[in-house]
Amino acid sequence: MIEQAIAVTNNKMAADKLEGKMEVIYIDGTLMDVLKISRDYIHKGHRLLTHPLSGSVKPNETPYKTILISKFNGKTIDVDSLSIIEYSIHTCEKLLKNKTTPRWPQKILDDFKLIDFDLIYNAIN
Repeated sequence: MIEQAIAVTNNKMAADKLEGKMEVIYIDGTLMDVLKISRDYIHKGHRLLTHPLSGSVKPNETPYKTILISKFNGKTIDVDSLSIIEYSIHTCEKLLKNKTTPRWPQKILDDFKLIDFDLIYNAIN
C-alpha cells in the first residue's frame, strides 16, 4: 500500500501489530462502532482504502473489524466511500437483526482476531 493510512479497529491484535507502522484508532466497542466511526471520518473528508465487508466472515459471525481509511482528508466528501460505508452499515444492521453474533469461546475469538488481522495485513502488502 503506497498511500498513508489510518487503521480503525476494535481488534486489539491488529491494533498492537499495526502500531508504529501507521496511525491506529483503537475502538473498545463493537464491529458496528468501527463502521460508524469510520463513517464519521469519511464525513470529514477521509476515503476508504479497504472495503468494510471484506472477507467471507459475516458481520454477525465475527465481533472484529479493521478498516483502513486515508490518513489525509480531502476538502470534499468522497461519495463512493460514503456510499460503501452506508451500505455496509445497513447490511450489518440487517444481518444482526436476523441473527446476533454468538458468544464465542476465547479460542474462536482469537481465531477471528487473526482472520481480521490477516485480511488487513494482506491489503497493506
